[in-house]
Amino acid sequence: MTTWLQSVVTPLQGMVPEVAPPEVDHITKRPKVDLLTKVKWSACALLLYLVASQVPLYGIAVAASGDAYYLMRMIMASNRSTLMELGVSPIITSGMIIQLLVGTKIIDLDTSLESDQKLMNSASKILGILITIGSALAFVLGGQYGTVEVLGAFKCIVLVAQLVTAGVVVLLLDDLLSKGWGLGSGLNLFIVTNVCEGVIWACLSPLTITSGGPPQFEGALINLVHSLWAEPNKYKALYGALFRDQAPNVMGVLATLTIFVAVTYVQGWHNDTVKLVPIKQQGGRGTATKNPYPIKLFYASNMPIILLSALTSSLYFMSQLLFRRYPKNPLVRLLGIWDESGRGSRPVWGLSYLLSPPRTVAVALTEPFHSVFYIVFMLVTCALFAHAWVEISGTGPAAVRSMLEKRGAKVYGPKRGDLSNKIRTAAALGGMAVATLFISADLLGAIGSGTGVLMAVTIIYEMWEKASKEGGLSEISKQLSVWQEMVKEGKQD
Repeated sequence: MTTWLQSVVTPLQGMVPEVAPPEVDHITKRPKVDLLTKVKWSACALLLYLVASQVPLYGIAVAASGDAYYLMRMIMASNRSTLMELGVSPIITSGMIIQLLVGTKIIDLDTSLESDQKLMNSASKILGILITIGSALAFVLGGQYGTVEVLGAFKCIVLVAQLVTAGVVVLLLDDLLSKGWGLGSGLNLFIVTNVCEGVIWACLSPLTITSGGPPQFEGALINLVHSLWAEPNKYKALYGALFRDQAPNVMGVLATLTIFVAVTYVQGWHNDTVKLVPIKQQGGRGTATKNPYPIKLFYASNMPIILLSALTSSLYFMSQLLFRRYPKNPLVRLLGIWDESGRGSRPVWGLSYLLSPPRTVAVALTEPFHSVFYIVFMLVTCALFAHAWVEISGTGPAAVRSMLEKRGAKVYGPKRGDLSNKIRTAAALGGMAVATLFISADLLGAIGSGTGVLMAVTIIYEMWEKASKEGGLSEISKQLSVWQEMVKEGKQD
């Protein structure tokens, strides 16, 4: 399909690095890549990401100012002042923009055509590179590592080059895994790894901290064992380990486990479409067999949280950047007043403050207006985002009907509107359910953030489902056995 996008993207396609897709099976239309190979490529990509997230940027010694992305680091898979400073935010932003333009028909593409799919992927990748360059310039010139005068022109150029190079590598790793060489996408893999790494470190960190009292271990579980062993007053030791607020505590660990179990349980909820949304498939001899078409409660998956996180993180970044430069401007202060005295910058007043989660239930009770505003905003926004995303992402009622017709099936029964009602209802209720779990995680003090925990559990569940469809651990064991036999026979290449 000829569009203005094609005239812009086609000349640049040859200049953009790309990973060759695997061979596709003509019958199943799936990549001819076994599960063990996917695990290997996923592990290699993950190892590269973990190494890059620990390599500090050359040209700076320490972070020179408050961290505007402190609240969003975990879900953006980024690590301050390292090669993974930008994380996966360019991928998320570019993908959402292109999907939005296609869904609203501003860009006229037929995603069922292979040529248009390639054009859309190329456009997303080019936009991702441009966003990476723009973000790198904004971080360096915006004073995240110190003023330009202090850094100097050479260090500024080197810093931008490092951020852009690392960002392009992340885009290629995501492209590698998304095209069928790995389990899911690099975006999901890096996010869930970053979240799990933060949770494990908060539980088992061996570092010691001091806060006006005797030294304590940073890790919540290690501190619990040490406190019960070293403190004569066991009640005081247990209470301190459960509720300390200067470092991760045991209640945060329990809250994280509770949210993990709750999200895993809710993930299995779906509409019993055998009765509500039956499908009539054309069978032989004019007979019809009714088959279920399950509609999950999390119909839009974790997209409402991703969209909302991208929106709020951009607001936080712009608000803090403006507040640092114009702290007395009333409009800037209305957008947000920031406190940079702690480990990370936190909004204390303004719109940014209203959109930030209360840290605990006690704080929520003492700040009723902030709490009510935040809860209502989350519930309404997530429901609207889920409903809108279903319509623009090609998973709405019209797209589902078209897909069923191509498979030789159609909605059974006189009420054709049932499919539309069920999908739209599932999207809205699913968005509100996601928001409820997110709010609960934040109020209960889950490690990291409610967004991070919720996204991690959702991604792990989806990856497990995908691996199970391909045979799971039994398939990997079978392939390992074959590989071992080949090694024994000397046939390994």
